[in-house]
Formats: sequence, C-alpha cells, structure tokens
Amino acid sequence: MIRIDGSQGEGGGQILRTALALSACTGQTLLIENIRAKRKKPGLMRQHLSCVHAVQEICSATVEGDAISSQTLRFEPGQIRAGAYHFAVGSAGSAMLVLQSALPPLLLAGKPSQLILEGGTHNPMSPPFHFISEVFVPALAKIGFNCSCEIERWGFYPAGGGKLRVTATPASGKLKHADLCTPGKFNGSSVLAAVSKIPWEIGDDECKTVVNAADFAVNEMKTLAVDSPGPGNIVMLRLDYENCSAMFTGFGELGVSRKKVAAAVYREANRFYKSAAAVDPHLADQLLLPMALAGGGCFTTTEPTEHTLTNMKIIEMFLPVSHEISQVSAKLWKLTMQAVERQAEKQCFA
Repeated sequence: MIRIDGSQGEGGGQILRTALALSACTGQTLLIENIRAKRKKPGLMRQHLSCVHAVQEICSATVEGDAISSQTLRFEPGQIRAGAYHFAVGSAGSAMLVLQSALPPLLLAGKPSQLILEGGTHNPMSPPFHFISEVFVPALAKIGFNCSCEIERWGFYPAGGGKLRVTATPASGKLKHADLCTPGKFNGSSVLAAVSKIPWEIGDDECKTVVNAADFAVNEMKTLAVDSPGPGNIVMLRLDYENCSAMFTGFGELGVSRKKVAAAVYREANRFYKSAAAVDPHLADQLLLPMALAGGGCFTTTEPTEHTLTNMKIIEMFLPVSHEISQVSAKLWKLTMQAVERQAEKQCFA
C-alpha cells in the first residue's frame, strides 16, 4: 500500500489527482491523509470527489472516506476497463481536472475509450480545454499516447455547464522517451479571446493588447462570442515551435480591467519566449505522469513550480523512476527522468 501525506509540498488537490491516477495505473492501494491540508477549506470538495468516483468507476475500486470534507481516503483499485464513460462534475467544478485523473488509466486500458465530461471547461487555476487539446495532447503523441478532444459547450466559472468529448486510444507499440529539450524553430503564435454574455469588444481589446506587447510575431488574432450558461472571458496565447507548443492564459473577472488580464498573458509568454525553453511551466507539470509511465524522458522549462516538484515526489512513490533537475542558465532548467530498478519490484509500464 502507498501511504501519502497530502500536506506535503504544495499541499493541494494535485497530489490527490496524481495519486488516484497512479493507483489505478499500477494496481497499488492508496491511503492518502491530510488531503488538501494547505487550503482554506481542507479535505475533499465536490470537484475532488468527482475525480475519486471517476477513477473508481474506471478501475472498479473499493473506496473508503469519499465524503465532502474528508481528509483521509483509502483507494483499492481493481482492473482498468476500457469503455464509454460519462462524468458530470457539477456547475462550478473543472472537468479538465477530472480528466487529469481519468485519462492516464484509460491510456493503459488496451482498447479505445470514450469520455464525456460536463462541468467547467475554462476555469481559473486549472488547464483550459484549449491547453489540453492544443498543447498537452500533441505532447502525449510524442510519447505514444493518442487521444482527441472536442468541445461541445463552453463552461466558465462559476456557472460551468460545459461539455466535452475525449477519445483515448492506447499506444499500439512501445512507449517512447520524449526528448523536449530544444523547442526548434519558432513558427509564430496566435491569440484567441472568448467572451460569453459580455461585450465582444472586451475580448477584441485583449487580443490587440497582447499583439502590441508581445516580443514575438503574433500571426493570428481572433475573438469569439461563445454560447455558455454563464458569463465569462478568457484570452489564450499559443506559441508554436518546431518541436512543441506552449500556451498562456488570462481570465476576466469583476473589477479587473481587460488590459490587466491581457498583461498577465503577454508578460508570462514573453518570459517563456526569452528563456529558450521547450516546455512551459503548465505543460511541465502535466507531462510528468505520462513520461513516468513510459519509463523516462527529458525536457527544458522555466524554473520548476512547487506543483511540478510535488508531482514528481508522488510519482516516484508509485513508479520505479527518478528525476534530476539542473539549471542550464539564468532562465532555463532541465528535468531528466529515468527508470530505476527497485529491489523485489521490477514492473514495466512501457
């Protein structure tokens, strides 16, 4: 059994999501205590229960402690089953965070699976749908995992109500060790703003602000008025390189000017562009688990976040891998992951 202190590192929901996915992938029973201990409202919230119950259904797990505010969870996984699944998170919860836990075991299921997820598709503090479909999914393909995402209805926080479809196709051959240490040629960038139930001009102004302040060429600018149950606004800037893509986002909110929303996006993007990294800090966090399932890989990124460091610690509790982080230059770090042999435990997931 793997026993985890949920208060370590960043002490939030990412520890739970990663642990759930790896428990299902490896067949190892999980006991996690002090869940979300560093948050204002510790313990399981509705969104986290959605993750627990989604993975429970996928691998027929036996679960104890799955209740609102519970800070202890025991999760005993069964066999992963490919199939068609439908999970509704609730109005404000992020469907994309549920996908973080549900997708990895389905990528190991042996047969294709279909997921319908309902909830938030574009929430602050979680990867938006477009990041998953345009940045994360192409990076997965470099490892050998294949999936596709389609959005049917946008869902902004707090109303939610979004809907997406995901098809997960397990690798047909041996998984690859991804090498994302050099971004390759810069092929340009595009900025997309979306608004729901607020003036279109807000998104248009955000796009123009980003284009004017970016330290690189922005080749495409687009603003969409989308149909969503509640009001919302997001601006997304995607940088495309020969070997990878990166994305930076900003969310509109009451009392925050459109220029400030846009500024948060172009400043982060400019820092990344100047670093010469191949993987943005958000993708760095997301890539660790699939890389570990493949037995290793490497990438360059900007300074690793607390999320990334904590995620790596949780992964090493389940899988026979280790990592090394080295600073290449003032703004550039390299993370290398490799397989290690554990005594009396020689499992291969590649």
